Amino acid sequence: MDTYLLDRYALRQLVENWVIWRDAGFWDKFRTLWHEDGRMMATWTQGSVDEFIAMSKEGWAKGVSILHFLGAHTVEINGSRAVAQTKMTISQRAKVHDVTVDVVCTGRFYDFIEFRNGKWGLVLRQPIYEKDRMDPVDPAARLELKAEQLERFPIGYRHLAYLQTEIGYQVKTDIPGLTGPEVEALYASGAKWLAGQGLDR
Repeated sequence: MDTYLLDRYALRQLVENWVIWRDAGFWDKFRTLWHEDGRMMATWTQGSVDEFIAMSKEGWAKGVSILHFLGAHTVEINGSRAVAQTKMTISQRAKVHDVTVDVVCTGRFYDFIEFRNGKWGLVLRQPIYEKDRMDPVDPAARLELKAEQLERFPIGYRHLAYLQTEIGYQVKTDIPGLTGPEVEALYASGAKWLAGQGLDR
């Protein structure tokens, strides 16, 4: 099997291990997927991978329930650098206005990856949030959201942001969506990364 196919397999395995190990709480294994300077961007946190792990552990201890599911995957490789995109859903369960709800957000993981010291590792993960919805777990429950609060956030993740704000997180309001200047800037950063340039952080 040629090197390109082996690299593609390794990169897909990295992305799949991220979801399994993160959602299962296998934090030591999860940390091996990242380079030392790795950074994770999400609605509720933006910072180093170690900060992400620490905050995830804190959330687990408080009963925060966030799970991920993966779909189609593509990757561009140029030498020791790669940009991967993977379709995903994020599902989170919590109480909103005393009603237990599920939020499902559909989007993509957009990953900046580099081959260093004999292995591929994540340097930056920036999710793209495309659309979401919120549903009461009990279909007979009545839920009324505050329109002003909901509309504070981009359409791609406004229900997810609403829930996360309700449980105490400070949610970023300018994360890339399906279209718009934020995602165009992300694609431009990906092209620069593949061309050997640094990341805009």
